[in-house]
Amino acid sequence: MTMTAEEQTVEGQHSMMEGEDITPKKDGGVLKLLKREGTCAELPLIADKVYVHYVGTLLDGTQFDSSREREEQFSFELGKGQVIKAWDIGVATMKVGELAQFICKPEYAYGSAGSPPKIPPNATLVFEVELFSFHGEDVTEDQDGGIIRRVMTRGQGYSKPNEGSAVEVTVQGTFNGRVFDDREMKFEVGDGESLGLPVGAEKAIMAMEQGEEAIFNIKPKYGFGKEGNAKHNIPDGETIQYRIKLTAFEKAKESWEMNTAEKLEQSSVVKEKGTQYFKEGKYKKASVQYKRIVSWLEHESSLSGEEETKAKALKLAAHLNLAMCYLKLQEPNQALESCDKALEMDGSNEKALFRRGEALYGMKEFERAKEDFQRVLQLYPANKAAKSQVVLCQKQIKEQREKDKRIYANMFQKFAERDLKKEEKQKGDSKENGDTEMEVENTEKDVEA
Repeated sequence: MTMTAEEQTVEGQHSMMEGEDITPKKDGGVLKLLKREGTCAELPLIADKVYVHYVGTLLDGTQFDSSREREEQFSFELGKGQVIKAWDIGVATMKVGELAQFICKPEYAYGSAGSPPKIPPNATLVFEVELFSFHGEDVTEDQDGGIIRRVMTRGQGYSKPNEGSAVEVTVQGTFNGRVFDDREMKFEVGDGESLGLPVGAEKAIMAMEQGEEAIFNIKPKYGFGKEGNAKHNIPDGETIQYRIKLTAFEKAKESWEMNTAEKLEQSSVVKEKGTQYFKEGKYKKASVQYKRIVSWLEHESSLSGEEETKAKALKLAAHLNLAMCYLKLQEPNQALESCDKALEMDGSNEKALFRRGEALYGMKEFERAKEDFQRVLQLYPANKAAKSQVVLCQKQIKEQREKDKRIYANMFQKFAERDLKKEEKQKGDSKENGDTEMEVENTEKDVEA
């Protein structure tokens, strides 16, 4: 007996409703029908970027959207609420290459509002989805792919640790499947490197929420670099992996959360921390500490006489130490900027003038560098290093002038040769024109004859 179109629709709906219930609540809100198996065992995780093709229809078969017709894959970050609930639930169950159909009840789709004009209120939707690829989330500031996160367990809230936060973590470092670091730790963010954690692991922690557990693939730039790690038997230039669980943390106070007394107290603490990093040759980490002092005290206005004196001393020291860090890191432009700020506070400061001279020397501004070193000698005649630097600057200036003379001499010679060639060309052109005129004249005579 032949079924009517209405009966066929009902039968099709009944068939679809026999799919697997994949909702956490098991309330039948999202049913999955597998149409083609995937090609690998791994599933996408929370925050992974996934790439899919999809076709969306109503229960009666009316199509309302299709990425295939646009010939462009659709991408989104899984589990972050960028799509309807059914998609976050459904795509998380898929493997690369898999093709599946999801039947989504209104509460997991567009609800009682629908999405006019194509999707009516309280509509159950059907999506055919194909998963092509997925990859973890890049948590680096520069988005250079150096630290990729794969979230195993979602954290709570939106707050994340900042520099100076007290954190409790469980870490497990692996290389080629071999565990080289496995421990529970309590420390302040910023101190991890001194405890044997690579800088990438600390950056990873600062991207996490409380209770989150995630795997981070860390490239050499953020791992153990070109030197590798002999203690853990990790060769140079290798990517490592850290599995981290952020059990708890107490966020360090931001500038606006501290009163003047707290800012001064914390500035003294981080100054000592920065000095320790500097002595250990960790100039980048030291600079982070000195920058915190500047950020806390630079615009502090409600200071008493004693507080103002202490704040000025801390700010001056921070600028001078920052300059020294930047010189060690071979960043003379930034060293120059820090010296200028120090000299705004104390125009005859010996260290500020000397370090600015060094910064200018590094920028090949030898004349200006010499002026700073000479200024140091005028104010502090006993400074032998400044005297040596003046001699070096004079030598560089002399070499630069001789080099310029050679360049200009060659330039003038080239100009002279070019002018000579032009002159000879013009003479040649004149002679050719004269010969042509004579030929024309002779021809005319012949014609007349």
